[in-house]
Amino acid sequence: MEKIPERIHTVSIGLDKDRFLRQLLGYLAESLQEVTGMDQAEGFISLVGQKIGDELNGHYLQSLNLTTLDRYQIPAVLVDLKRRIDGDFYLIHADERQLVLGNRRCPFGDKVIGRPALCMMTSNVFGVIAAENAGYGRVDIQKSIANGDGHCHVVISLEASETGAGREYFRSGD
Repeated sequence: MEKIPERIHTVSIGLDKDRFLRQLLGYLAESLQEVTGMDQAEGFISLVGQKIGDELNGHYLQSLNLTTLDRYQIPAVLVDLKRRIDGDFYLIHADERQLVLGNRRCPFGDKVIGRPALCMMTSNVFGVIAAENAGYGRVDIQKSIANGDGHCHVVISLEASETGAGREYFRSGD
């Protein structure tokens, strides 16, 4: 058996933990979309997003020593959590009824392109945090990097009385 050359550890192949995990998630979403269809793929990813949303909401509430976020703290948390995972979300508009966020960089990087099922992570995390704190959230991802728009435009309604597109989220136990 031939000995592995010493230089094998120094060759540049563009592989690190972050890139590997992004690639893994991208291929997983792509495979789900191809095998089960978009609706089922979104459903599976939604389950994961729900759990992550619950966990992150709990972390923020505990760290901020709060029982709920108010309607102006919610967008600050949403922008912050995306910043922490290398997204570039920013607040466009916030009032008592609605939040509008933009994004210039997806946390999944270029691995999200053509894999819009991954946007269910954003929808669920945002929707869960909005609903758990405001009682209701409807998330409408109107534009996304995954769909080739070059940026994201996300509208989060905080009142059920509003009509419109998007996925609805309700406070657990309601």
